[in-house]
Amino acid sequence: MAKSKLIKANRKISEKVVGGYKKVENGVVGGFNKMTDKFVDNYLTKDGESIAEAKERLAAEQKAREEKSRLDMEERRRY
Repeated sequence: MAKSKLIKANRKISEKVVGGYKKVENGVVGGFNKMTDKFVDNYLTKDGESIAEAKERLAAEQKAREEKSRLDMEERRRY
């Protein structure tokens, strides 16, 4: 009997802790996303470009830079 009461109490505690963690996590992630959207909107968008389009363009540019860097590194290794 005592064991089942402890198990129930631990379950309730864990649910509250996990629920609280999820609320904090969602708040932090949401705040970060708002901040990045505002930054992209203010500084990185081009004429008539939406925030989503700017993020896609930036991601594509970053991927191209990484690929060029990888190819340059492979070229240096050959010599």
